[in-house]
Amino acid sequence: MIDDAPAPACTICNSHLFDHELTHQACRPCTDRIDQQLRALAGPEGLYARLAHSLAPGSSGGGPVVSGSRTAPLPLRLDPLSLAARGGVVTILQTWLVDWHDLLGYRHPRWEGDLQQQLDQVVHRLRVLLPWAAEQHGAIAEFGTELASLVRQCRAATGSEKPPRRVGVSCTCGHTLRVTLDTAGVRCPACSTQYGHSEALRLPLAERRAA
Repeated sequence: MIDDAPAPACTICNSHLFDHELTHQACRPCTDRIDQQLRALAGPEGLYARLAHSLAPGSSGGGPVVSGSRTAPLPLRLDPLSLAARGGVVTILQTWLVDWHDLLGYRHPRWEGDLQQQLDQVVHRLRVLLPWAAEQHGAIAEFGTELASLVRQCRAATGSEKPPRRVGVSCTCGHTLRVTLDTAGVRCPACSTQYGHSEALRLPLAERRAA
């Protein structure tokens, strides 16, 4: 009898899993990408800390706002303010950590210090538990998507990084797809073929059409 069951795949990028990952929810590249995004948020030079320098209109996170007062002038930029305030980045990550602790049967985490300190604490704990989540958490793809969105919003609010350059690659059907080095996966709108992260990056470059 032929087994028609689909091969196990990463729930984030849909790439086939290696033999040692068959019980996992997320592949190693996607797990590493989540870890990198968590690390990008934390610390005194991280994206979250830079939000405080991006509150004044016209600021871009390149350094502290130069002003005659100790506080940022009003009106404040709402995007970095909403991300930095309670209910923003810190609260979203804390909610995920509570969920992970509940599933593992651990006590709820305790938050100490100001929001920056709490951000650093929750990022550290999420990174410690990430190998477990990548293997067993059924919502790891949702977590990865929300985390990537937070990081993009922080980068846009702080002006710390330009959007990744999109490159045209050719689907096997001939349709041109636009991907970046951060692409988790892409589906061809012409033939519905789904490519994972590594598969998409291995596609041949699309030929440039004459203007």
